[in-house]
Amino acid sequence: MNYSIKEVADIIGAEYHSMSDGIVSRLLTDSRTLSFPETSLFFAIKTKTNDGHKYIYDLYKSGVRSFVITDEPSGLYQMPDANFLFVRNVTDALRRLAAHHRKCFSIPVIGITGSNGKTVVKELLYQLMHTDFNIVRSPRSYNSQIGVPLSVWEMNEQHTLGIFEAGISKPDEMDKLRPVILPTIGLITNIGEAHQENFHSAKEKCMEKLSLFIDSDVIIYNADDKSIENALDAMCLSYKAIGWSRKDTDSALFVNSIEKGDTTTRLRCTTMGIVHEYVVPFTDDAFIEDIIHCMTIMFYLNPAGIINKDDVFASLEPVAMRLEVKDGTNGCRLINDTYNSDINSLSVALDFQQSRRADKKLKTTVILSDILQTGMAPRSLYGKVAELLSRKKVDRLIGIGPDICECAHLFKTMETAFHTSSSGFLRSFKPDMFRDEIVLIKGSRSFHFESITALLEKKVHETILEVNLDAIVHNFNYYRSRLHPKTKMVCMVKAFGYGVGSFELAKTLQERRCDYLAVAVADEGEDLRREGITVPVMVMNPEFSSFHLLFDYMLEPEVYSFRLLDILIKESMRRGFMSFPIHIKIDTGMHRLGFEPEDIPEICRRLKAQNGLVVRSVFSHLVGSDAPEFDDFTEKQVDEYTRAAEALEKGLGYTILKHILNSAGIERFPDYQKDMVRLGISLYGISASGMTEDLQCVCSLKTVILQIRNVPRGDSIGYGRKTFVERDSRIAVIPIGYADGLDRHLSNGNGEVLVHGKRCPIVGNICMDACMIDVTDVDANEGDTVIIFNDELTVDELAAKIGTIPYEILTSVSPRVKRIYYRE
Repeated sequence: MNYSIKEVADIIGAEYHSMSDGIVSRLLTDSRTLSFPETSLFFAIKTKTNDGHKYIYDLYKSGVRSFVITDEPSGLYQMPDANFLFVRNVTDALRRLAAHHRKCFSIPVIGITGSNGKTVVKELLYQLMHTDFNIVRSPRSYNSQIGVPLSVWEMNEQHTLGIFEAGISKPDEMDKLRPVILPTIGLITNIGEAHQENFHSAKEKCMEKLSLFIDSDVIIYNADDKSIENALDAMCLSYKAIGWSRKDTDSALFVNSIEKGDTTTRLRCTTMGIVHEYVVPFTDDAFIEDIIHCMTIMFYLNPAGIINKDDVFASLEPVAMRLEVKDGTNGCRLINDTYNSDINSLSVALDFQQSRRADKKLKTTVILSDILQTGMAPRSLYGKVAELLSRKKVDRLIGIGPDICECAHLFKTMETAFHTSSSGFLRSFKPDMFRDEIVLIKGSRSFHFESITALLEKKVHETILEVNLDAIVHNFNYYRSRLHPKTKMVCMVKAFGYGVGSFELAKTLQERRCDYLAVAVADEGEDLRREGITVPVMVMNPEFSSFHLLFDYMLEPEVYSFRLLDILIKESMRRGFMSFPIHIKIDTGMHRLGFEPEDIPEICRRLKAQNGLVVRSVFSHLVGSDAPEFDDFTEKQVDEYTRAAEALEKGLGYTILKHILNSAGIERFPDYQKDMVRLGISLYGISASGMTEDLQCVCSLKTVILQIRNVPRGDSIGYGRKTFVERDSRIAVIPIGYADGLDRHLSNGNGEVLVHGKRCPIVGNICMDACMIDVTDVDANEGDTVIIFNDELTVDELAAKIGTIPYEILTSVSPRVKRIYYRE
């Protein structure tokens, strides 16, 4: 249905300076979803985190000409033919337009509200009635103040039935949605504890939801739910209510019996004195209740579609909108129910878990986050949760969140583990933690349990970086064994831990009593502190804009210039710090960052004139400690550094830690250990000097074969036609490209991968997200593992092929490549 822009302006009561001709058929609230600019009307909605006005000019350049706004956009005069409709509240205007559109249709409209099950009931109704009606319904879970009007806008002259869901979290929100949906048939599924903290009582929340149906012809509900029945009475809506019941034989639809089998349920019900019997392909209580809701609506709206049709429910498919069942690793089954989290939906999910257990002797595990927005005291809430889990015979609970951790003592009848955050669980994860279990993953959205689901899910096509933490420990211990007992060690975890992931790495090193960690910038140090790392952290390249992080998180900066020194002195005095540790860097030949040796007297003078800073260490950086041809220069650097460090210590009058050796220096110049050394690339299993073979490989980059195709002799492979096969070939596609960190210089036969232990050349140009390999000589199949690098095809070898260093290969592995940490 089309509206002129002038009609829209009149409907929403907008002001405008000028008006060009335009037709509106599509409403746009997210600039990223633009498809039809010429007929789109953009609503520049402001939220707590964003402002749609920022995207107006970009949308204009993309062809949009009509906008609903509250503020004059920047670049107004660069958009001379645009229609700007000024309103007080953009979201109100969106609802007003949708409400007008709704009134243009006199078809029956089902409005669905409640705490749980709205989307499932909507989708089940669609499955059951789409052959009898032309149905318009909410896409996915569009039940918000913005989603509802966007859903209703999709109504057109061909539709004969509308089904829309409405969700609210605060008082008075339903009043805004009622004129938009204007349901003729109302359905309330149930009342749970979600968003209870925003209401004075459960009754108030129930009445708020029921206000959607003030103008409806009928209201469908579970008559056994007394909270709903009492709210209907209080609102004087009982006269239009049609209830179903398992207890009251006089109800409009009486459920005589529910008989569950292994995979199906037989329902016997009575309506208008006639007994009906149906078989449904579900056994869990939640779906049974949802189907009874649907059954009641069908008896009211379309009795011919259900009476004397015993198989009407037999072909129903599960609604995979919220709760998903997936294959997991190690023989596990995953139930992913991370869409919402309250105690009622937890009970429903536990019933589902038990139904999926079937006859298999599977252990039942629940991964549960804090349950938010209940309005209950944590002890009372988790007392109920503990009782529920015990009653459902859950074998193991993994609780995630500060509240559930505080109530850990309440869970006495099962195996338990607790973590204050999702990231804490992910860091503790080991591949063998779950085996032959049915795992319910149930969490509030803010806990981002999708990362947990992805970790436990059986992988088919995925590129991962496996990190062996035992190898990290081995390498750390190897270098420690080469040091004097009193020599300290700094471990470099900058650049996301050289690509392997800094958090898990830092935790492992902290457990091994590493003396110092070093990061490049303060942001990296802040992240470590937030993850519970307490080891002293050195910041090698502090930026002037990050001083607050240094002091807030006790991060010890490298100081390399008088400007930086003076600002730190001033900031420490302003904050009232005494003896805040810093690390002085001396340039002895790198010529990157650092004081000159002749600056030492002035450094001492400035530091002795204040008490906010104290020098914890003084260091320098060797230029060529890995190369024998530069040994004379290395000796010169060490000599110059030693003299400068001793002068600084003498000038300040207190002891300072001294360190100059990097990874290669530890291997080749053990006599210069001094007080501390810095371990970098060699920690990750790559000998900086090539002198030791005692290190263990830390990382393996792996992917899988997506597809294998036969390519005839003489055909080209990939972009640019750079590779032509010289024989009939089997070419496999693997999902890793330069966006994942696979360097394009490895294209066209320069690089190799491993498949079943055999080397296969990379053919054609490496693409952004994929590349091709020749598997003609390997018995390879789709889904097989492909090794990009490991202890056999090493990072050193890859680096040599493209003329770079191992550091670049490791740090180039994209963050989108999942890191999997394990111990043998």
